[in-house]
Amino acid sequence: MSLALVYVAMAGETKAGVVIGGTRVVFPGASRDIAVRIENKGQEPALVQAWIDDGDARSTPENAHAPFAITPPVFRIDPGRGHALRIVHVGEHPPTDREVLYWLNVLEIPPSPEEGAAANTLQFAFRHRLKLLHRPSGLSMAPADAPGLLTWSVERVGALFQLRVVNPSPYVISFNEVAIAASGTSSKTVSLGGGMAVAKGQTSWPLPKGMSPTAAVTFTTINDYGAVIPSAAKVTPAAVVDD
Repeated sequence: MSLALVYVAMAGETKAGVVIGGTRVVFPGASRDIAVRIENKGQEPALVQAWIDDGDARSTPENAHAPFAITPPVFRIDPGRGHALRIVHVGEHPPTDREVLYWLNVLEIPPSPEEGAAANTLQFAFRHRLKLLHRPSGLSMAPADAPGLLTWSVERVGALFQLRVVNPSPYVISFNEVAIAASGTSSKTVSLGGGMAVAKGQTSWPLPKGMSPTAAVTFTTINDYGAVIPSAAKVTPAAVVDD
């Protein structure tokens, strides 16, 4: 029998049985360890392997870098049962003046095909990848106030323009969607998709070709509970950036 095992990153609706609640995991800076609940809502047992990395989407348990350990790293979950994933802070201490972004990977490995299955079998191993935010205690503001500190500007890079956002807050901000008003109209907007701005960092989106700078941006952010929060802001006129 020839067995092909295909790894699929979780994005949208899938047939994976293992479910993790929420869109992110927050690790309080004052804690030594936390527990993350996962459940198997499928019809078959699942073998699960978990690890944490510092941003490399191609990471494996063998080469991932992060100051966290997971116990146990490999375990089985029967159908309809749950498991508490224990994440322990080990190694170096992240900065204390801002959140630091890591990623929790949970790989669901399907059971082996039963004897007598088709000669050529294709199986899918689903990988969930969730943000893990190390959040120090005593930060200067509440997470809900962070989007209000964002500053937006349009920059010209060569013949094109890009929208840039600077995040001076100590929190990682996740965008569900960013949209900018189309040139010459106040009603039509152009969606630039989602994204993320790390704490005390910045990010940018290229504007469609032929689109010139506008004065307003609308955006939605995702909070700790998965709720989508709408906001709007003014945009600083274009500046020229060396390409």
